[in-house]
Amino acid sequence: MRFLLIMSCVIAPILLGSCDRLAQTNVNKILDSQPEYKHKPEGPLVLCKFLPKEFIECDDPIDHKGNKTAKEEVHMGCVKFGGSRYEDVEKTKVFCTVLPDIECYGNRTFLREGVPCIKYSGHYFTTTLLYSILLGFLGMDRFCLGQTGTAVGKLLTLGGIGVWWVIDVILLVTNSLQPEDGSNWNPYV
Repeated sequence: MRFLLIMSCVIAPILLGSCDRLAQTNVNKILDSQPEYKHKPEGPLVLCKFLPKEFIECDDPIDHKGNKTAKEEVHMGCVKFGGSRYEDVEKTKVFCTVLPDIECYGNRTFLREGVPCIKYSGHYFTTTLLYSILLGFLGMDRFCLGQTGTAVGKLLTLGGIGVWWVIDVILLVTNSLQPEDGSNWNPYV
C-alpha cells in the first residue's frame, strides 16, 4: 500500500505532470515517520565499514621496518611484510575511506582490521623461474630479484660451473629464494 502511494507521487508527476496534494502529504508523513528505516539491517543502506574493498580506498599499511616497539605504541602497522603462507603473513589495521559516489550508513572514514602486510614491487615468479632455467648460469635470476652481489658472482663463475645454477632453480621452486626487498611475488605473470 505504501509502495503504491509513494510510486503514485513519484511516477504520476512525471507522466501526468501533477500529483495530488493529499497523496503528497501522505507520502511525506510515511517517510518522516520512519527515520529509523535506514538503520535496519534489511534497509537500503549498508554500514560503511561492511562495504567490500571495491567501494573503498584504504591507506597503505605503516612500515615500522622491524621496530616492534613503534608498532605497540601506535597499535597498527607492519613489522615485516610478506610471507608465502597465510599463517606467515602479519595482519594490521588501516584507515579506509568510502569512494565519493557510494552511499552507505555511518562514518565514511573508518579503521579496517585484518589487512595483510603485503606489498608488491614487480617481481613475477614465473618470469624469474624462466630466467633461472634459461639464463641462470649468467645470474639473470639473481639480477631480477635485486641480489646484485651474488648475481655478479654467479655470472663470473658461470653459475658455479652449473652447480649454483641448479641449486637456484630448486631454491626458487621451494620458495626459499625471494626478492631482496622483501616484497611478495605478483600473482599474475
